[in-house]
Amino acid sequence: MDLGNLKPAKGAVHKAGKTVGRGQGSGKGGTATRGHKGAKSRSGYSKKLGFEGGQMPLQRRVPKFGFTNINRKEYRGINLDTLQGLIDNGSVKKELNFDQMVEMRLAHKNDLVKIMGRGELKSPLKITAHKFTATAKAAIEAAGGEAISA
Repeated sequence: MDLGNLKPAKGAVHKAGKTVGRGQGSGKGGTATRGHKGAKSRSGYSKKLGFEGGQMPLQRRVPKFGFTNINRKEYRGINLDTLQGLIDNGSVKKELNFDQMVEMRLAHKNDLVKIMGRGELKSPLKITAHKFTATAKAAIEAAGGEAISA
């Protein structure tokens, strides 16, 4: 090694990017590599999400249809077979209310709960929920339980 072949360690030196907009003498003055006119040459330009160069964007080309009811109420459905499973493993004894459902992570605290009729209930259970399907209510009462709408 001698002074003729010294060089910095690999990765120690970074090549500077092109310096633009510093006068005509630099060779990168004038338009500063932005081209002539148009939105992209202006300061403050940012391409909008979904912009397709002036072509009608896909989001506006696709036909819209249907209706969304802003007053719709979404219910968290819990089936009878799920409740029977909780009784079998000893999580629920005689009564089940909304707070217990939240505790067991069957529902979130802001949910509305609807008891659905899939499966069968063998034990008498007093259930408090926001809504019941007709089949669920009949099955609960047939098992000797009670369905209370909150």
